[in-house]
Amino acid sequence: MADARTITEVRVDALTLDADIGVHAHEIGARQPLVVSVALMLGAPHVATLGETVDYRHIVAEATDLATRHVPLIESFAQMLAERCLALGAVTRAEVTVAKPRALDAGLASVRVVAQ
Repeated sequence: MADARTITEVRVDALTLDADIGVHAHEIGARQPLVVSVALMLGAPHVATLGETVDYRHIVAEATDLATRHVPLIESFAQMLAERCLALGAVTRAEVTVAKPRALDAGLASVRVVAQ
């Protein structure tokens, strides 16, 4: 049985979305892939029912909804997703990483936001 030192973390990793993201003229209106990972820490150390946790589908739905609208920066995308995740019930901390695979010729551009 879990005790007060137990932390429950709900994760969605490597969710690939086609998003309207970017600030450069060639990016605006052109969908491009983002790779999104989310880690949510829950306030309850013991989780026995779906009502005490976060349904993964809600995390995916929030990220998918954000991908449908133009967001200029991956920093903004990550911040907005983290704020939405904090509103999903028992969440006390949200860590969101957003990577933009096509941003660099030789590398992967990414950002990580932590919200409490």
